[in-house]
Amino acid sequence: MALSLRQLEIFEKIATTGSVTQAGEELLLTQSAVSMALSQLEQLSATPLFERTGRRLLLNDSGRLLLKEAREILLAVRRVEIQLRGDRDQEMVGELLVGGSTTIGNYLLPALLGNFAKRYPKTRVELQVGNTQQIALWLEAGDLDIAFVEGPCHSRGLVSSHWRDDELVVVTGPEHPWVKGKVVTPASLASAPWIMREKGSGTREIFEDAMEKAGISYAISLEFGHTEAIKNGVASGLGVSCLSRIAVHRELEYGLLVEVASPLMLKRSLSLLKRRDSSCSALLAAFLEVSGGRWSAI
Repeated sequence: MALSLRQLEIFEKIATTGSVTQAGEELLLTQSAVSMALSQLEQLSATPLFERTGRRLLLNDSGRLLLKEAREILLAVRRVEIQLRGDRDQEMVGELLVGGSTTIGNYLLPALLGNFAKRYPKTRVELQVGNTQQIALWLEAGDLDIAFVEGPCHSRGLVSSHWRDDELVVVTGPEHPWVKGKVVTPASLASAPWIMREKGSGTREIFEDAMEKAGISYAISLEFGHTEAIKNGVASGLGVSCLSRIAVHRELEYGLLVEVASPLMLKRSLSLLKRRDSSCSALLAAFLEVSGGRWSAI
């Protein structure tokens, strides 16, 4: 019995959904047809490809190895099909699930998604925004196709690459006493009432790391789950904060917030994340081209 592309396609869909029934629904096949294709594929394998847990099918080590190869084969076949169609079908279609940590998702990705939609009007991109930790969990669980984050990635199931650079800045309201000084001292930073994002935020992690490296103890007096709330709190004189320059450039330009110099090292790298075993579809490759990301670098 020879291996077929259809068997690989069905295997990839079962691996993605964890269910024969759901795989059949998405491929418009009967459950028996999907089960038969899986049975035939496993007859070709020296070992089982899945562990059966109730109605769920979980990939084992042999299955994960095959999944990587199967996705590369299917992607190559899709590329050949696109090339063969030539000028008859150049329009990109499909849906992408993109994740962005708060700063990136609110201030950078909307414009990129708009540019992508103009270039490929028959596509759809759904953007999910959360803190870096949440985005990494969603990506690893398969709820996202790709993600952009500002914090370090601590997941072994994900791979990251540099996307672009960013800088955090210490900001106050325009009436704050720090505005009169040229540089804020470590003692002033230690005694300040800080307004920061929640745990799991990439911005907060960079700030905490910078304070630790500078040997400065500090206290967070207010914790907000959104950057806009922090900016309003700082502008109202409730405290000071450390935020991405991307997020506060308009407030700095109009004088609603004031950047103050500090001894902190606040440069950071924004990252592109993917699952370790994932492959790059033609649609995803087109999106990365617009966004400036490079799959080959991950």
